[in-house]
Order: sequence, then C-alpha cells, then structure tokens
Amino acid sequence: MLEALDTFLLAADTAVSKEALKTLTKQGLDIKLGARVTGSKVNGEEVVVTYTDKDGEQTITFDKLIVAVGRRPVTNDLLASDSGVNIDERGFIHVDDHCATTVPGVYAIGDVVRGMMLAHKASEEGIMVVERIKGHKTQMNYDLIPSVIYTHPEIAWVGKNEQQLKAEGVEVNVGTFPFAASGRAMAANDTGGFVKVIADAKTDRVLGVHVIGPSAAELVQQGAIGMEFGTSAEDLGMMVFSHPTLSEALHEAALAVNGGAIHIANRKKR
Repeated sequence: MLEALDTFLLAADTAVSKEALKTLTKQGLDIKLGARVTGSKVNGEEVVVTYTDKDGEQTITFDKLIVAVGRRPVTNDLLASDSGVNIDERGFIHVDDHCATTVPGVYAIGDVVRGMMLAHKASEEGIMVVERIKGHKTQMNYDLIPSVIYTHPEIAWVGKNEQQLKAEGVEVNVGTFPFAASGRAMAANDTGGFVKVIADAKTDRVLGVHVIGPSAAELVQQGAIGMEFGTSAEDLGMMVFSHPTLSEALHEAALAVNGGAIHIANRKKR
C-alpha cells in the first residue's frame, strides 16, 4: 500500500491510527508512508508503479492496482448555466444547513454537497429534506456522523479526536479500555484493539468515541446516541451494561475517563 502522506489514517485519532498501522502490518500488509505515486504502466498482466519517497524514485510491480485518491462530485453539465443554483470551484452545490440551494424549492443532498461523502449522511439528508418540505422543522447534527472503516479489525469513530481538541485548546480527560481485558472478546478470540472515550475536562461531556476492534461501528453508534443527548462520561459509567458483551468495553472506557475503571489499572492523574 502506497500512502502519499507521512501519517496513516490522518482523519482518525492518533492512537487509533497507530494501532491500525501496527495491526495491519502484523497481518502482512506492506504499508509505505510518504510514497507519492508519479506514474503507472500496464505490462502484460502486471502493473508497474513509479513513486517517490525519502530515498528518491522507486518502482514496484503489482498483479492488480486500485487507485484510491479521493472522490469528487460529478456535477458537470448537471444544471443549466442560468438555473440560479450556485456550484463552487470544486463542483459542490452550495446549500445551507437544511440542504436548500440558492433557488427556492430546490434542494441537494449527498456527495454533491459539503460534508462527508457517506451513504448514511446522504440518506439522512434526504429524509430531512422531505420532512422540511412537509412543513416539519427537522434538522441534522453534522457533528455526530459516525465514520467506519470496514477492515479487520474494524475502525470507527464519532465526534472529535484528541489531536483536534488539543489544537482547539480544549482540555480533555481520556479513558481507554483494551479488548484484551474483555471477557466477550476473549471468548470470541478477537482481542485486538481498544475503546477510547474523550470528555471535556471541565464539564465531563463526551466529545468523542473512537474504537478499533470487534464491532467497532456498533459500539461507536452507542456513543453517538449518548452524545446526541449530551451525555457525560459519568452518565455512561453509571449505566448497567449486560455481561458478557463487547459493550462493556465502552462502559469501562467511560469509567476510565475519571479514573474509575474496574477491570484494568487506572492511570494516575498528573
């Protein structure tokens, strides 16, 4: 795998991306960071790829090549030039928080508008638009759209990561819980990864939930539900989670935020 950036999974929490890199490398993936592809050529049933890294120009041969360098909206010739709908220089249709365009009665959703290019985001935008057309006051919370990477181990998160919050000057408390200490994960022989909960140091409000490991998407969705209602880490910690379940890892991570985890040693506060 050739990655132009020097950081693996830049959008993920740093702790998660480091764990993912370590795990995937252990599985046998050869991940080259800081490798900028400059060309490719089909040679019979092989593909020869040229790239540059810190050591200069390199070549490598593959049986198959998948190019995944991002996506862009396909809006060329979609609308008449005099339609009145504004499209920016990158091809995105300009909309407000309710997906209304600059023309009354015309809406746009999904990958052709701002925000993450995710199917579940587009679907909910469509529902919001229909609800608003029917006269309801439906809104979307764009701060709580879960992201999922469907690898093994699965990776998912919702809310902000630790590096984002630190860049914003927000003081946080962090709790993590490894699946290696989860009875359900041990029974399933799937103990890699962890759950990480980030909370505001002053209010204890949960600002992000990040998971790498079994059922990551489902666990993150639990966090998203709580965050939608302004949950604190203490709130999650006071809930009763069934045993044995993977969800207990979220419970323990929330407890760990304030040094109250039960099945792992708690970090001493500095």
